[in-house]
Amino acid sequence: QVQLVESGGGLVQAGDSLRLSCAASGRTFSMYAVGWFRQAPGKEREFVAAISWSGGRTYYSDSVKGRFAISRDNAKNGVYLQMNSLKPEDTAVYYCGATGNEGSTSYSDYKIWGQGTQVTVSA
Repeated sequence: QVQLVESGGGLVQAGDSLRLSCAASGRTFSMYAVGWFRQAPGKEREFVAAISWSGGRTYYSDSVKGRFAISRDNAKNGVYLQMNSLKPEDTAVYYCGATGNEGSTSYSDYKIWGQGTQVTVSA
């Protein structure tokens, strides 16, 4: 069974950058597509970015396209989210999830989740 652990969150100012990591355990991790979602207080969990099992295809929400970049290193069992030009509206708990449905923007398609990492962007 694959398990996921996010890290790299923190408190930054608007315009700064952060790199989130999603570390996976389990030999079958490379078989899964992975997505990043975020959830702000009082809001539903929303899709941010996703990547195919090979890393060759990536998907982004309109709100982060051009600012965030998702990547993965299957040799290290890791998926990463580079976040640049951060805005206060990016403030949320960020979760990584694994799915067999590549490119899905629906959190219900992701069956394995990490515990989340908090990102706070001050104005």
